[in-house]
Amino acid sequence: MTAAVEAAEVGYPVVLVEREAYLGGRIVRMHQYFPKMCPPTCGFEINVRRIRQSPRITVHTLATVEEISGKAGNFTAKIRVKPRYVTGKHSLDDSVAKSLTSDRPNDFNYGMDRTKALYLPHDMAYPHVHVLDRDVLSEAEVQTLAAAVPQDAIDFGMAEEEIEIEVGAVVVATGWRPYDAAKLDNLGVASCENVITNVMMERLAARGGPTGGEILRPSDGKKAENVAFVQCAGSRDENHLPYCSAVCCMGSLKQVRYLREKNEDSKATVFYIDIRTIGSLEKFYYDMLDDANVSFVKGKAAAISEEPGSKDLLLDVEDTLSGENLHQKFDMVVLATGVVPNTADVKIPFDLEYDEYGFIDGTTDIDGVYAAGCAKRPCDVSRATKESTAAALKAVQCLNRGK
Repeated sequence: MTAAVEAAEVGYPVVLVEREAYLGGRIVRMHQYFPKMCPPTCGFEINVRRIRQSPRITVHTLATVEEISGKAGNFTAKIRVKPRYVTGKHSLDDSVAKSLTSDRPNDFNYGMDRTKALYLPHDMAYPHVHVLDRDVLSEAEVQTLAAAVPQDAIDFGMAEEEIEIEVGAVVVATGWRPYDAAKLDNLGVASCENVITNVMMERLAARGGPTGGEILRPSDGKKAENVAFVQCAGSRDENHLPYCSAVCCMGSLKQVRYLREKNEDSKATVFYIDIRTIGSLEKFYYDMLDDANVSFVKGKAAAISEEPGSKDLLLDVEDTLSGENLHQKFDMVVLATGVVPNTADVKIPFDLEYDEYGFIDGTTDIDGVYAAGCAKRPCDVSRATKESTAAALKAVQCLNRGK
């Protein structure tokens, strides 16, 4: 979004292609930014306003770039757009969706709750248009919907569309996904209901999340009173992610603050290899050290198991500072899973260079193609937006050279 508005506001037409049904990526799923602890909608609303006001920006959601060919100043891109089925010609409200029985996992909340087959991705979604999951809708409900909405509000026959566009430069800002915690067999994700990941914790804390902002145990809905935060869950591990994702420590410290602010009697224990807080963010860590209800244990969690009956969690770890083997019980465990580039699985349809982890290598060796944010390396929101502005500038310079 940042790259698009920066290029458009200096006079260039931009086509913004987004795989999801809404703009904002994973950032709009967060509860707050560190270190200011403000909601991500602050920056998101500004960029949405800039997009709305710009006649130079065309947005395609539910879309992927299938092919890129050509050279700087003369690229051809083929874009595949999936059907939304909702035309956007009429505003729909949730009363229509409530008449349906078919539902689906809520991707926005990482599957922790469900939505109806007709749903608005989230309250601040842009475009602010419902989506219909046609695959889970019964034929009887097709008739129900057809009778409940204006005639041209939903197009059940909407098909996939392929668009071909000519562009002068390409900015790759394909973002990231969390490491698959199911691969961490020893940490109980598959076998323990109350083991969650850091991205799930963001949704639990968010007012629009599955619990309305209350940090509750998934197993029984009880308020989480004693929570373990396990750092480097799969990261800095040759069997999983050998690299440090750079943002997980600050993310967990932020989530410890969520817990402490929402429940003054709660306790948090952070199990870590190293606490890595860069520059001025070190103060954020020191503030947590002053909290008597927050403990830090230097040691990598070896195993997590579930206590029969209570579904409490038993965590085994060696405290490397004291040399003591700990066997502690918690209500809930939050795993700090690392940042994986989306390009690790789905490559950009062009001849680009990638490093061994799937990140695009540098700014690419192809003139006119520029990478930004987590497509290049793990980074926080601030660095990602700076790199996006830089990528937009390089794209503009590339086009100006061709004039």
